[in-house]
Amino acid sequence: MVEVSTPTWRVFTRDLPDQSAVDVFKLKIIQWLEHFQQFSYLDSNGHIQDPYHTFDLLVGAGCIDALSCTNGQGAFEQLAHFQKQYPQEYIFGYFTYDLKNELENLHSAHEDRHGFPGLQFFVPEHRIELRGNTLTLASATAQPEVLYQQIQSLKPKPHLQQQGIELQSRISREEYISTIQKIRAEILQGNLYEMNFCQEFFHPAAEINPFDVFRRLNQKTRAPFSAFYRWHEHFALCASPERFLAKRENKLISQPIKGTIRRGKTVEEDLALKNELYLSPKNRAENVMIVDLVRNDLARSCRAGSVTVEELFGIYGFTTVYQMISTVSGILREDSSTIEAIQYAFPMGSMTGAPKISSMQLIEKLESSRRGLYSGAIGYFAPNGDFDFNVVIRSLLYEQHSGYLSLQVGGAIVYDSVPEEEYAECLLKAERIFEVLRG
Repeated sequence: MVEVSTPTWRVFTRDLPDQSAVDVFKLKIIQWLEHFQQFSYLDSNGHIQDPYHTFDLLVGAGCIDALSCTNGQGAFEQLAHFQKQYPQEYIFGYFTYDLKNELENLHSAHEDRHGFPGLQFFVPEHRIELRGNTLTLASATAQPEVLYQQIQSLKPKPHLQQQGIELQSRISREEYISTIQKIRAEILQGNLYEMNFCQEFFHPAAEINPFDVFRRLNQKTRAPFSAFYRWHEHFALCASPERFLAKRENKLISQPIKGTIRRGKTVEEDLALKNELYLSPKNRAENVMIVDLVRNDLARSCRAGSVTVEELFGIYGFTTVYQMISTVSGILREDSSTIEAIQYAFPMGSMTGAPKISSMQLIEKLESSRRGLYSGAIGYFAPNGDFDFNVVIRSLLYEQHSGYLSLQVGGAIVYDSVPEEEYAECLLKAERIFEVLRG
């Protein structure tokens, strides 16, 4: 193994006076990131009631070393080697959905319009953490006190009055409804139980300021697994509510989402809709199928008998929707590595369906766009061996050079699905992003 010099970190800690100061400093950090070609901004947006959240904000900026793999290059093996080179460092990065082709006998034939490498991870020059009001700024290449002053001296920019962006559909509403009927026919024939079908909305040459768009998106959604990721000209603006997989000491945690309903306009309507989602036989069926799939995925890397469902059919509120979220956990076996645990669970069942391989085969046949980073995962590995990765949904992918802007959105299809209702649910999930782009 090639010897790699270990960065020497200088650390600066400061308590910010109150939540208002925290919110302002977060905005300044996003502005500061404009100077970097590589960064990852992970924001839990105050969802600290989740017992598995370990920070309010975690940022990696600049690049000491990076790993970029195209599909078919043994990406997971290369990542394991990269990790061994930097065992004491935070490593930020992502997995694209199309890495499925390295794990199973699958392929992706649709054009790659997004341009993200199949897998990309980096060791940052600078790291920022917020836990409550406590700020920690660490740097391997600068004095962190100086960086703190640079960030603090920035004046938050006002939102830009950009021209509204309207996305166009890759498929029509009629084509979407026809495809749902085809999936229902596959289910009736016994080929699968459930499939996550996605459609793309896009602009071929949009001119946006991704920093401003992310600021507004993050403020509107306040999602617990928000991420803003840059690799040169490629940006991911993510307002995800879903955790793919996390590791805390020797425990693995997955929290699949299946089941969505809009928020009410009054307190009474809101509570009624929340109860409707909780009692919905269709949404419970969707959720429990994916929970069973996740249990099977975790069992491949966890101790026998350790995989448990900590919460089934939990109902959680977000700005526009309620979501049905379940929590599955297990104890990682001593002979199973963290990379193997991710491989066994990837892609996440909530974005494929059940059985997983049959669903992915049908996804490739019926969808009209390559998913790429959409329905992949963005997150980090920590020096203590822990990791946390989201599910890349409710997200914009932007290629700055060409201006290609992409939003994909979908949902679980079961035999009881009503095509028109599934289409309306897609629009509901994308509502906040449409609002942000329209200005």
